[in-house]
Amino acid sequence: MRSRFHLVFVVFCFTAVLIFAVYLRSASNRIFYELCSCRGEQSRLKQELGTKQLLLEGLINPAALSRRFDELNTND
Repeated sequence: MRSRFHLVFVVFCFTAVLIFAVYLRSASNRIFYELCSCRGEQSRLKQELGTKQLLLEGLINPAALSRRFDELNTND
């Protein structure tokens, strides 16, 4: 009778360990997915920032400014 309880206890512990391992694996997969999506979003934002920075540099470039001043002076 006592050996039967030991067997049930061992099976219960083994099942609990397997369920916990599955939970940890799914949590790990979820965290990995979130990390990859955050990296993708960060990459997209960096690319967008670079595009806007290039646009801004083009607008404040001394050559572009002098060209705009010339255009304003010729239109007046």
